[in-house]
Amino acid sequence: MTAASRSVSYSRTWTFFQGQWHEGNIPIMGPRTHGLWLGSTVFDGARAFEGVTPDLELHSARVNQSAINFGLKPIVGLETWLGLAREGIKRFPPNAELYIRPMYWPQNGVGGGVLFDPETMDWCLCVYDAPLPKPVGNAITLSPFRRPSSESAPVDAKAACLYPNCSRALSEAASRGFQNCLMLDMLGNVAELGNANVFMAKDGAVYTPAANGTFLNGITRQRVIGLLRDSGTTVVEATLRYADFLAADEIFSSGNFAKVLPVIRIDDRPLTPGPFYTRARKLYWDFAHAAALAA
Repeated sequence: MTAASRSVSYSRTWTFFQGQWHEGNIPIMGPRTHGLWLGSTVFDGARAFEGVTPDLELHSARVNQSAINFGLKPIVGLETWLGLAREGIKRFPPNAELYIRPMYWPQNGVGGGVLFDPETMDWCLCVYDAPLPKPVGNAITLSPFRRPSSESAPVDAKAACLYPNCSRALSEAASRGFQNCLMLDMLGNVAELGNANVFMAKDGAVYTPAANGTFLNGITRQRVIGLLRDSGTTVVEATLRYADFLAADEIFSSGNFAKVLPVIRIDDRPLTPGPFYTRARKLYWDFAHAAALAA
């Protein structure tokens, strides 16, 4: 983590919890809350920036699907999530760069134990300042930590319990001077970056790891693939190895938090942000603003 990222303030926060809006990072869980104690929390993240909220409906719907996939009980309707998100955004200045996070968690375990009780669901929606990372580019390396399979973790949900493994991957990479890292699946194929989906370009085509159930098939990932293909770009979802990325003409990432960013170095090999990255970022920004105009 760079000094610049540590200095970013997330203090301006509004959270809808138990029927009303609260200012600040309010306490919502106790030491016996299952969602805290045993990590049985699912969430999602949408963005507001430059007056637009691209794919807000898809992100709001996915938190309910994540709850179902995890075995929890979604109790908030899509229109309620959307309405609260829009209410929260209005509490900030126009054009604020915000993160919008709906969350579910069970309060109790059955008999106070490991098995959660989906009939004790609680939820909140949190909206807070989160400046978009500047597209200056990241240096990446190979992580020694791997993505789990569906037999060993709830990879078909945006579940909080998946993220500590990503955190230690990012921390380990940072200790070696890198801002991000490629994580492999259990078969040794590239899955994604530590906090984003990944793309590479080679010989006039764009490639991205095929969604094989070891990582979340991101909403922004799907959007970028569709936009590139609609523009006439060949996008191949394939089984990729680390060697493929080492030999790539360019590498870039997609994710809700940072949207589309270039990779400027892999290990000791410099990379230049290329035409496919430039196209993908422009197409995404154009889509985000066109969707707002059409609404």
